[in-house]
Amino acid sequence: MDNSADLQETVDEIARVLGASATLEDRTFRLLAYGAQHGDIDTVRQESILRRRATPEVRDYFERYGIARAGHPVRIPGDADLKVLARVCWPLRHQDVTYGYLWLLDSGSLTDDVLGRAEPLVARAAAALAREARTRRDVGHGLRALLSADPDERAEASQDLYGELRGPVVAIAVREAHDRVAALWTLPRGVLARSGSPVALLAPAHLAAEVARGVQSAYGTAAGLGAARDDPGEAWQSWREARQALRIAEHFPRFAPVARWDDLGVHRLLARLGQADLRELAAETAALDTELAHTVETYLDLGGHAQKAAAELGIHRQTLYYRLGKAERLLGRDLSDGDARLAVHLGLKAARLR
Repeated sequence: MDNSADLQETVDEIARVLGASATLEDRTFRLLAYGAQHGDIDTVRQESILRRRATPEVRDYFERYGIARAGHPVRIPGDADLKVLARVCWPLRHQDVTYGYLWLLDSGSLTDDVLGRAEPLVARAAAALAREARTRRDVGHGLRALLSADPDERAEASQDLYGELRGPVVAIAVREAHDRVAALWTLPRGVLARSGSPVALLAPAHLAAEVARGVQSAYGTAAGLGAARDDPGEAWQSWREARQALRIAEHFPRFAPVARWDDLGVHRLLARLGQADLRELAAETAALDTELAHTVETYLDLGGHAQKAAAELGIHRQTLYYRLGKAERLLGRDLSDGDARLAVHLGLKAARLR
């Protein structure tokens, strides 16, 4: 049975057995399933169903009661300011690992004896989440080989993952964060994931942008998307582009936090360069301090339009001309010359990537 359908069926049964409104979320408070409404409903439940995720304020309030480590149902009182009704949080634990939370709105009828009726169903939901997590880990090992530069490894992985892959696909690279967790096992079916540095994902092309934004947001870092490939066997090329796009997203604010390879223009060429080549280009502008480098880069980014550059920098146009003149003297370059502009512009971009 499809895991999402299994979870939905289990939550519906829990809601029926207990006569209470029930929702099931993963460890990041992302909604996975919810049962029919019984009795009163609060804003938190409405928002969870509509937006598929709790707000940070609500998460902080719930986590204050130690739900992440609890091995039993936790009773959480209502809070008028947060518009939270009293509820029971039942951590979904399997082999001492918390994989998610079952939430039950409690009008006072959910005694310990009543909750006991749902214990087998809660264990079933926890096992389903654990099974999904293990499956994602196993697939992750195959994905590592599929994205390898070694053609033999890719060929073997393509056979192992044949049932999981359908083209066109897009590879995604996301910078991990040591203090935050992304629940990769909750990603839509058909998305392959592998933790690491960076995190690797392979998604159907029509889901790629949504998946990239979701995982990037969970980590609070940056992400890059490669170009689509009709043949999943060529996904390694999209993965190479995704890592290079990630590199651009991390160094150029205009492309952050999620950079698409197809949108990078000339920055794609810069992303392909090694450190030696970048060092050679960056040497062109080494004489400039931070302020002058930013001034010249802004001026060149805006096509040499002095009025726009001055407005962007928040300075008078005469101040801009003064800084540009000083930069020209330090560089020994005439910024009215096309070749000189190109060399300086590339040098400033290369310096960012270094």
